[in-house]
Amino acid sequence: MIIKKLHDTGVRSEHAYLAAVGSIGLSLATWLTSSKRENLERADRWGIFVGEWAPTFFALGLALANYERDETGQSGL
Repeated sequence: MIIKKLHDTGVRSEHAYLAAVGSIGLSLATWLTSSKRENLERADRWGIFVGEWAPTFFALGLALANYERDETGQSGL
């Protein structure tokens, strides 16, 4: 149901994959900038917090890709 609504609003699997890769880069950038301004423990927490978004976006990308494949009637093999 959520995947169908996302697809209907124009979100495609490529968008979710790009968001996942972007969140990995953002995690690294957040960690690097936080480590220079704050103590190391807080910087690690920020980097991990943002880094945890990537698996969610990858999972959404896979779900959207399966939905797109099923919608077009293509077989998985």
